[in-house]
Amino acid sequence: MNLWYSGSVIGPVNNETLPPERNAVKRFAHLTSDQSRLISPIKKTRVAEEVADRIRLLMLDGTFQPGQPLPSERHLAERFGVSRGSIRDALRTLETIGLVETRHGQGTFPLELSVERLVAPLASVMSYRPDLQNELLDVRRMFEPAVARVAALRATDEDLAELQHILEAQRQRLKAGQSAIVEDTAFHAILARSTRNRVVMSIMATLNDLLVDSRTNSLLQKGRPARSIDGHEAVVEALRRHDAEGASQAMYNHIDQIADLQLHSNLDPHSPAK
Repeated sequence: MNLWYSGSVIGPVNNETLPPERNAVKRFAHLTSDQSRLISPIKKTRVAEEVADRIRLLMLDGTFQPGQPLPSERHLAERFGVSRGSIRDALRTLETIGLVETRHGQGTFPLELSVERLVAPLASVMSYRPDLQNELLDVRRMFEPAVARVAALRATDEDLAELQHILEAQRQRLKAGQSAIVEDTAFHAILARSTRNRVVMSIMATLNDLLVDSRTNSLLQKGRPARSIDGHEAVVEALRRHDAEGASQAMYNHIDQIADLQLHSNLDPHSPAK
């Protein structure tokens, strides 16, 4: 289900204003001209989905704030020009993906938006969509070599020491026959931190959240933990030399090895990842 909307943001219908029944509703009377269509009548067939998307955008721009109830179904239906049933369906959709909650006798309330709240539904879908897992690997090929390239130019001695400590912890886990998923995830997080770019760190945190299940499964594959350490070591060696291109290539090779192992796992009906 697609909840992204590319239209402009709200305006009153036919230049009317909402009745001042609630504080949250009063705010509609003072909307700017560039918010002209969020509360105009909806003519698409997938009505509930567009209503859900418009409400989500109203949450993002602060019109609907956490802790304050949404306007009543009746008022929303009037302003969007749809039935109350469509409003109920839209609110159920938003509740399912964790963006609002219904409190009995009080109304429906927006929840605080967070990376975890937005990523969780996608991670759930990806757990039974192997085609999306393959596309996620493509995203990693595009993104992580670039991260390694910048990290090679900006990593401090402290960053390198921490990455080395993680490598040693991974080796100990391997010798003990234990899972190193925590260390594997931490390696990529610290590499992102080494770029000194907060957006990169946030994107990597999101990727790490999405990769939990696939990492857990893939690290059970024969030879995967050792090859993961080898890949990480090659990246760190390039970082020590401040070799941007070498770090980028080492990271690309590392992800390519993961993709190769995942492909063979998908073809093997006896693989533990199945």
